[in-house]
Amino acid sequence: MHTVTRVLKDTIDADVARALAEDVGDGDITAALVGEDATASGRLVTREDGVLCGRPWAEAVFRAVDARCELRWDADDGDRIRAGQRLFTVTGPARALLTAERTALNFLQTLSGTATRARHYADLVAGTDLKLLDTRKTIPGLRLAQKYAVACGGCHNHRIGLFDAFLIKENHIAACGSIAAAVDAARALAPGKPVEVEVENAEELGQALAAKADRIMLDNFSLAALREAVVATAGRAELEASGNVTGETLPAIAATGVDYVSIGALTKDFKALDLSLRLG
Repeated sequence: MHTVTRVLKDTIDADVARALAEDVGDGDITAALVGEDATASGRLVTREDGVLCGRPWAEAVFRAVDARCELRWDADDGDRIRAGQRLFTVTGPARALLTAERTALNFLQTLSGTATRARHYADLVAGTDLKLLDTRKTIPGLRLAQKYAVACGGCHNHRIGLFDAFLIKENHIAACGSIAAAVDAARALAPGKPVEVEVENAEELGQALAAKADRIMLDNFSLAALREAVVATAGRAELEASGNVTGETLPAIAATGVDYVSIGALTKDFKALDLSLRLG
């Protein structure tokens, strides 16, 4: 398991190509009202505080529409930004700027909203050793983009998908026959891949520890049960709390001593950041 701190250009270009295809189709008929040789400039401003994220996607949008578009940034991904702050200026063919505007802003608003949400949670546990993790509850097609945004906001990534780590849950355990059998099968199938087991009570925790799981997810444990799990585990496995985590409960969960908390809200309950691009 690792944190996505950058996304390959090919992935970004593919994201942008899909987005432009659904928006532009066979041509922007409204932008065509503007003279073909006209040029323009514009400035992007944020209307609210937040965390900037999505520069590579915005740049790729303008580049894909017309390579003559030129962006000059005043902030970097991961920067805290304030209402009224200018984020970039752009110059280029007027038609291209008009065509690229919405798609570029969609990426920036979505990813900045995700990063802002992540920063909100990260600030709640600042100064502790707890690491906050995202989940696979992401917008279809934008998995890596949102996980990059989570990292820009100061949180961390859980597994990227179903391929890079095992997460053995109730149904997997039932199908395999036991926690021990499921862990043994995982070790045999893909040696070296991290193995995590989700448990619902102290008895299952003991079974996961006996099976030597790398990480154990404590599903909907009470604060008292989390503290008991930390004592019982005594460092033999990493512990991850999950389920119904809120901003109000997070500080108390951090104080129990678990290593991680996974929060689906980082990528599914965010609010798009309010940005405005004005051409002049």
